[in-house]
Amino acid sequence: MGIVMNHLIVPAADKAVAAAFFAELLGLRVGAPAGPFAPVRVNGDLTLDFDDRRRPQPGHYAFLVDDVTFDAVIERLRAATSIDYGSGPMNGWDREINQLAGGRGVYVRDPDGHSYEFFTAVPDPS
Repeated sequence: MGIVMNHLIVPAADKAVAAAFFAELLGLRVGAPAGPFAPVRVNGDLTLDFDDRRRPQPGHYAFLVDDVTFDAVIERLRAATSIDYGSGPMNGWDREINQLAGGRGVYVRDPDGHSYEFFTAVPDPS
């Protein structure tokens, strides 16, 4: 087996609110509490554990997703007028998507200032 990320702790002001925001964005569910965490299972290998025991420092979390998932995220974002999202850090929260690497991408800001990036293709390394 190669290297697989299993879980990531995401600092939040309110773990329940932060976990619900992320879960709703991706059409996932918040799991039963696991110790001090509000977990959201992203896939068979990765869980984001939201934790409100420390002051949150905004971070950047990027996810390669398929077209169906990307379309669902965009649909949810367009329906939720209070969520900041946009085509990239240089463009602010312009409520647009980008067309990088032959795919599509979007950045979403959560209530704690974290930036979630969702994209459908990665650049060719050659």
